[in-house]
Amino acid sequence: MLVSTLVSPSHHELLVFWVQLLVLFTGARSLGWVARKLGQPAVVGHLLAGLVLGPSVFGKLWPGGFEWFLPPDDKVQSGMLLAIGWVGAGLLLLTTGFETDLGLIGRLGRAAALVTVGSLVVPAIGGLAVGVALPDEFLGADTTRLVFTLFMGLALSVSALAVVAKILAELGLMRRDFGQITVAAGMANDIVGWLVLGVISGLAVSGEVSVLEVLVTLVSLTAVLVGSLTIGQRLVDGALREVRRHGSNVEGALVVIFATLLVLGVITQAIGVEAVLGAFVAGVVLMRSRYRQEEAHHHIESLTHALFAPLFFATAGLRIDLGLLSDPTVFGWTLVVIAAAIGLKFLGAYAGARFAGLSPREGVALGGGLNARGALEIIIATVGLSLGVLSETAFTVIVLVPIVSSAFASAVLRMVAHNWEGSISEQERLKREAVLYNNLLVRSGRMLLPSRGFPNSVAAAQVIHFAWPEEGGATVLAIGDETHPPDMTAVTNVLFDRQVDEKVIAPADAAGEILTQARLGYGVIAFGARDTREDGSLFSPTVDQVLAETDVPVVIVRRAKNLDGRLPGFFTRALVPVAGSNSSRAAQELAFSLSASLGTEIVLSHILNRSSENGDGSHFFDFLPGRRRGGVVELDDPARVAGEKLLGQAVALADELGVRARTMIRSAPAAADEIIRTADELEADLVVVGATLRKLDGRPFLGHRVEEILERANPTVVVAIVPQ
Repeated sequence: MLVSTLVSPSHHELLVFWVQLLVLFTGARSLGWVARKLGQPAVVGHLLAGLVLGPSVFGKLWPGGFEWFLPPDDKVQSGMLLAIGWVGAGLLLLTTGFETDLGLIGRLGRAAALVTVGSLVVPAIGGLAVGVALPDEFLGADTTRLVFTLFMGLALSVSALAVVAKILAELGLMRRDFGQITVAAGMANDIVGWLVLGVISGLAVSGEVSVLEVLVTLVSLTAVLVGSLTIGQRLVDGALREVRRHGSNVEGALVVIFATLLVLGVITQAIGVEAVLGAFVAGVVLMRSRYRQEEAHHHIESLTHALFAPLFFATAGLRIDLGLLSDPTVFGWTLVVIAAAIGLKFLGAYAGARFAGLSPREGVALGGGLNARGALEIIIATVGLSLGVLSETAFTVIVLVPIVSSAFASAVLRMVAHNWEGSISEQERLKREAVLYNNLLVRSGRMLLPSRGFPNSVAAAQVIHFAWPEEGGATVLAIGDETHPPDMTAVTNVLFDRQVDEKVIAPADAAGEILTQARLGYGVIAFGARDTREDGSLFSPTVDQVLAETDVPVVIVRRAKNLDGRLPGFFTRALVPVAGSNSSRAAQELAFSLSASLGTEIVLSHILNRSSENGDGSHFFDFLPGRRRGGVVELDDPARVAGEKLLGQAVALADELGVRARTMIRSAPAAADEIIRTADELEADLVVVGATLRKLDGRPFLGHRVEEILERANPTVVVAIVPQ
């Protein structure tokens, strides 16, 4: 009977291990900071830290200290350090998967496709040519020229999405048109790179080139990818859904994330492909889940980029021995490899951009941006070295490529982007996206619409459909008997072109089901308000309970009182009372978003709560600069000045969304009366108000003004409620 025991490292080995981590971490973070100060991506500093602490510098300056720091023949010591490096690689590729949107490549269409093909094919052909021409001393001990050549073709052709995205983000270029194409092409580079790496790794492990081996590897990889994006996706969705049934649960989400990473890592390693490919697929699957918790992703990204990624890159840099390049022939070939990697990548991306009809400036930006290399390049080199495909010399050369090419990419992007604002349509899109990012209510995210199929629910669906970003999906909760569910056709028809899920919930515990569903990650809950109240409630017992307990923004829609037939196709004029509260800001966001979609005319009003000083009940519209006499509110009236300021802020927000709004200030003893009267005078068909939710006598209370408007106003009324 065999007894397996764990062999503990000695006290000295543990001491050296902790010193290695401390020194590598400190060096990587310090040089990463220096690199950023010099306008370079942090990964350049991380790799340089390993180079400085490796045989090229540390080993030359203090041989004795370097031998203590990296014992040459201690497999336990090197195994512990490399294990940390592989964990860092896995986490880095997991976070790269978080940034991968498989739909983005398709949405960007022809330009992304041509840039992707050009940026992969041209440098791959050059890399294969270089691989054929390189001397035998670049080949590993356990490989063939064919496998080595394939590794070189792959190493010179790929980009690194994580580094591309990081450079673009640091320069504020991520959401530019060319930035999106760069990211899409970077995603395709990563995906193709990982698939090809899996195939080539399988060939290297088998030791021979076999059509059967290639087919087995391809079939295995295809099965893993298809299974992960289908069955695996459902399993991950179910697990993430379960952990947040009772609200935000970051710890539970982290457990699901790490479990997914480990399972897919084990599977890909078991089929003869590196576990890091499984980590990348895990990141893609987790990012695709509608039940993901952004805070959990943020924690992993922070930990990875703060600790594990610097350690991984620094560990890779430790293997760089510039002394191997001292031979003039080797040094010359090193320059050839670096020049081919940068030049051919630039040429391929530029050619693809020009064939796609993009401008020369955009072509230069794409050629420069896609030269950013990092994790994938390092992992290709690491895998090649571990499989005996690459020699130490070839490994050193390949690891030098991302250092030089990433610095080149950053410099080119800085130069090209200087004073480049882009087209008018692009500027408008960027402005809208910035506003959306800062919004309190109208943001990206799924919409939850509980409904019994009544007309008010249809009106609510209409409002959120035209106000919310079109990429957001919706879930319709049909409240009724499962055997004879209410007809939701009218509701779902309004939500055309959106991804809509429908679920039936029982009326007896409708509030509980709505609250449970809302905890799964929704941006807003929309209700259609009944025309009559039940049992003295504000809206209904179900809606009141949800209002009292949810922390998700809520939109209440009560359709027009004089509307007996079908809903209008759009709203022509909306009255939006303006105050200085967050709820008023939320109401403005909703109204302006509706106007941007439908062309609705927006009238912003501010009510001064006091009696008319004319004594004849007259009101004052659209004040012009100048002092009014006869007891009327004057320009220097503090209340009026404050109102002017609030209206100015609202107009500025409307301008950012490309919406024109006119303003008015009125003075009245009762704000609700004045808003209702103004809506009738303007013939507005929509009133949008904000409300602060409070409790009064055991029921939700939105304020007398809002509740009176809901009860008495003739047009459709929309109430925006943002939790405090």
